[in-house]
Amino acid sequence: MAYVPGVALLVALVAGCSAGSDADDPDADSKPGSPTVTAAPPGKYRTLPESCRAVPRPTLKDLLPGAAELPEEQQEKVYEGTATVTYDTDRKVGCRWKSDAPDASRNLSIDFERVVSYDPAVSDDDRAREVYTTKEDAAALPTSAGVTPSETPSGSASETAGGTPSGSPSGISSATPSADPSGSTTDSDTDLRPRLLDELGDAAFLDDELTRAGSTAQHRTVSVVFRTSNVIVTVQYTEQPARVTEVPDSGELQEKAQALARKLAESLNT
Repeated sequence: MAYVPGVALLVALVAGCSAGSDADDPDADSKPGSPTVTAAPPGKYRTLPESCRAVPRPTLKDLLPGAAELPEEQQEKVYEGTATVTYDTDRKVGCRWKSDAPDASRNLSIDFERVVSYDPAVSDDDRAREVYTTKEDAAALPTSAGVTPSETPSGSASETAGGTPSGSPSGISSATPSADPSGSTTDSDTDLRPRLLDELGDAAFLDDELTRAGSTAQHRTVSVVFRTSNVIVTVQYTEQPARVTEVPDSGELQEKAQALARKLAESLNT
């Protein structure tokens, strides 16, 4: 019977080796068929540009014509712009400019928002797409089957007592082509309604609002919003004529706002 302890020891060693091999196997405790979670890829952009230097000086001179008449020191102050106050410049930055001229005042603002997803299953791009879609939905862009240019007097935007153009509960009167100050309409083939834009970032839209507060002149604000990867950029360009009877020209404001938006999109990709 002296050999029995040796057999018992051998059995114990074999059992120990089996237990050790299970402990070292990373799949030993995994459940059959359980999916492997892979973190979504980060967005393309990790930083944002310096907003008050994002617009070239020649472009600012074109967008803010009143500044050219000011003394040089005041011109510089206008062109420097005023940075938007934010609490996280890695996520959101912006800048504002304003110029006054005898015939009209103009305001320009740009905002950059870098979207970050904190859900490992959702990419930064997908989260940015959701944020952009919310902005687009809020603009309530007319569809191709919506209001036609013949449904509203072009650019005149008769207004209710509350200051909202009639037929436009949201205050957006630019569902039709605008008239220039002389009263002539823009080319009927040019659609100046709020709309989606092609070939600008991954997705883009343009909004156009004509509003009046009390007895002041009507002011028009054209907004261009676009997304490129995980960054959303908003350009707002506003004109308010000095005369109450004048209506800001949609065509000019839209053209200049879109041109600036394309410049910003190009700068982000360089």
